[in-house]
Amino acid sequence: MTILAGIGFTSPWLLLGLLALPILWLILRAIPPAPIRRRFPGVALLLGLTDDESVTDRTPLWLLLLRMLAVAAVIAGLAGPVLNPQQDRGGSGPLLILLDASWAGATRWPEKIDLIDAQLTDAGRTGRPVSILRLTAPEEPAFQSADIWASRLAGLAPAPWQPDSRQIDATLAAISTVDGGFETLWLSDGLAHDGRETLLAALEDRGAVRVFETGREVLGLAPARFEDGAVQLTLRRSLGGPEREVTVLAQGLDPAGTARILATATAGFAEGGTEAQAALSLPSELRARITRFEIQGQRSAGALTLTDDSLRRREVALIAGREDREGLELLSPLHYLNQALAPTADLLDGALLDILPANPDAIVLADVATLSTAEEEALTDWIDGGGMLLRFAGPRLAASDISRADEHPLMPVRLRAGGRSVGGAMSWGEPKALAPFAEGSPFFGLAVPEDVTVSAQVMAQPDPTLADRVIAALSDGTPLVTRKPLGQGQVILFHVTANAEWSSLPLSGLFVEMLERLAVSSSSRTPQAEDLEGTTWRPLQVMDGFGKLSDAGTLPGVDGAELVSAPVGPDLRPGLYASEDRRLARNVLADDSMLTAAVWPDRIPVEGLSVRKELPLGGGLLGLAVVLLALDAIASLALSGRLVATRATAAILLTALWLAQPQPLHAQDESRTQEQAEADAFALAATAELVLAHVLTGDEDLDQIAQAGLRGLSDTLFYRTSVEPAAPVGIDLERDELAFFPMLYWPITPNQPTPSAEAYGKLNAYLRSGGLILFDTRDADIARLGGTSPNGRKLQQLAAPLDIPPLEPLPADHVLTRTFYLLQDFPGRHTAREIWVEAAPPDAQQIEGMPFRNLNDGVTPVVIGGNDWAGAWAVDGNGRPLLPVGRGFAGERQRELAYRFGINLVMHVLTGNYKSDQVHVPALLDRLGQ
Repeated sequence: MTILAGIGFTSPWLLLGLLALPILWLILRAIPPAPIRRRFPGVALLLGLTDDESVTDRTPLWLLLLRMLAVAAVIAGLAGPVLNPQQDRGGSGPLLILLDASWAGATRWPEKIDLIDAQLTDAGRTGRPVSILRLTAPEEPAFQSADIWASRLAGLAPAPWQPDSRQIDATLAAISTVDGGFETLWLSDGLAHDGRETLLAALEDRGAVRVFETGREVLGLAPARFEDGAVQLTLRRSLGGPEREVTVLAQGLDPAGTARILATATAGFAEGGTEAQAALSLPSELRARITRFEIQGQRSAGALTLTDDSLRRREVALIAGREDREGLELLSPLHYLNQALAPTADLLDGALLDILPANPDAIVLADVATLSTAEEEALTDWIDGGGMLLRFAGPRLAASDISRADEHPLMPVRLRAGGRSVGGAMSWGEPKALAPFAEGSPFFGLAVPEDVTVSAQVMAQPDPTLADRVIAALSDGTPLVTRKPLGQGQVILFHVTANAEWSSLPLSGLFVEMLERLAVSSSSRTPQAEDLEGTTWRPLQVMDGFGKLSDAGTLPGVDGAELVSAPVGPDLRPGLYASEDRRLARNVLADDSMLTAAVWPDRIPVEGLSVRKELPLGGGLLGLAVVLLALDAIASLALSGRLVATRATAAILLTALWLAQPQPLHAQDESRTQEQAEADAFALAATAELVLAHVLTGDEDLDQIAQAGLRGLSDTLFYRTSVEPAAPVGIDLERDELAFFPMLYWPITPNQPTPSAEAYGKLNAYLRSGGLILFDTRDADIARLGGTSPNGRKLQQLAAPLDIPPLEPLPADHVLTRTFYLLQDFPGRHTAREIWVEAAPPDAQQIEGMPFRNLNDGVTPVVIGGNDWAGAWAVDGNGRPLLPVGRGFAGERQRELAYRFGINLVMHVLTGNYKSDQVHVPALLDRLGQ
């Protein structure tokens, strides 16, 4: 590329055409405009007359300059002028573009992409092969055309971690596979990382290395901590620059569930300092709503920190079965619970029925034996909704009859009468120690202190389910802690007291750790690897390099120890993880993470990221030339006197051009408005009254039969039931909304088109939300679901992408046989008996004395058959049958049964399986003659 006066030319040899401008000047000067010719019948009459307008015999100077400028614009435009041309550095051979591609460069990522694009443009101009390599995701370099890599730039994104030694080693191994040398452009994120010097040396052995870096500081945010009643935030930067204030945003959900900025804090970096602190004092309710803290103006995973249960103080209600003994606080059932939970949880006191409306996270009952009926019912409902009840044994529980003969709903196991004393003066044996926690227990991995012993406990009654409910046991195998699920919640029982009367467990740190594992309390400290030993955490949401959260999908679970100790990387993504009822956030930065700026050797040239994009000027110059030539044509017409004659033509042409201008926005808006109006009208018509619908197949005759069939069924419903349907409609699966219709009739024809993926998405949503589709192959089901008939094969093809449950032939006691009429046959124009519906649950059993099984399982989403029901229902405009069914009285009886099946089907859709309720049993038994 040749650069002249700051403008580059891709084809500079075309500028030699400018040398011909003087010759063109002389030619134009020698050729004047054509004279005006006027014809008169008598030449004599013109003698002595003079023209009011004179015509020059030479081309005017201004017209010459206009033409010369037009020609110059054409020559310059064809020469390929470029504004802000990139300097040609004279490089040749393969080019490797190496990116750190970590979270530290996410904020300036668009600038990096612009720089890469400029380098690819320059490489493409000189024909250099290019390869792009990311340190955070190394792979073997593939040197290809610059145009190929330019098409992949949109897919490049930073990773939410920094390159570590494993990835540097992988990069070195990948580089070693390249034969020959290459030039390297290293786009650094500005942070130092292990192995950078080794990698730099390996790249220099292959060729020249240039580094591009912003030179600006990198900001990071350490995990938030809750200390001294406030949220403590620590900010770090890579360079000790001037004094600076940074704003931190606390984001979360408001009571309506909308993401908002709930609070802000300001942290100040001292001059030359690399760390700043900020504190937020917030009410516990507001603090519990915060989901993330992030630095304002930064767009990277390292500039934000996610919150978890360590920041959220749980609300725990403590209720004792006896009053505290005055002056004997150590014997209080709640003393040690208060000591263990007060630093990390908000404790609630009061009566049980007064506490439940506050919806605490956990309720602790210490030696509470019996509850009133109202309390039991309210507590059971609360646990069923996801609450956790934690019970401790004691003298009252041991002396009561609760959960003796039968398991009490609010107890995890049955108990033996009395209790067990293993260390008293009247006992045989020593106090028992705790057994190591088994794998699968929430306490697995916790160290059991040797000085923790149990001298008394309530004993669990042997039971087949006992082994599955024991989560902690004594050394002799007797249960110490048992648990059972109850609805969405759980009930947990410590078989010892909450004070030190029966064991030394409340005196140990293990007691607090066990409460934390049960998510009764929250710990403000960061969990250590040994605290999470033996636990597995499943990822809920993971972050990308920009800090955006997305669903973890099918990512595997992570060992608890590795979750807090291993560095983030491809195998451990930063994000939110869950185990049992606990959540743990793994952020990019840890508490002790420091940001160190990268320092490059003096021999390595370091440049900034700023790049001025090349702007081609050729198109603009050629457009200018066209305009100048048009002006030249107008001027020539004016000088020759022909401009007046062409004014009308020009006006007509200009008007035509103006009218022919495309108006996409207005047309699009008008079309969109019309489509919206049609959609609104369709929605109003479909929801104003009950409407039956059929799927349009593209076969006009078949669609007319389906329309006539649903019209006949709607009329029958109107005359015989309280259902008053409006006129049926045909549904285009690609365009129309399905949620307005309780039932769709879908006739099958071998030639109907297969719906699109979007249409199948609507169909699956329709089926999951309670809609019903009646598939009718219209072939009398001659091969059981039409396995070998053309219609049957088409049905299999159409139904394959649908979310259809397991099917079975319609059983004799299915609710479809009795929703309105008692039926055992379901004919249409054909009389095949087999109709397929959703299979009944495996545990559905018939109760003795009942004429049918209890099938309260909702509405079957599909009914499949081949009896051509629409043909039997079809009527003309006067209500007369449109198609024949059978012969004589038998045919009319068959049509009547077809109508009854249609009525039963519509009633099943509208009312569900209510006819399976026992309230209908007497009437059904009477109808059945039983």
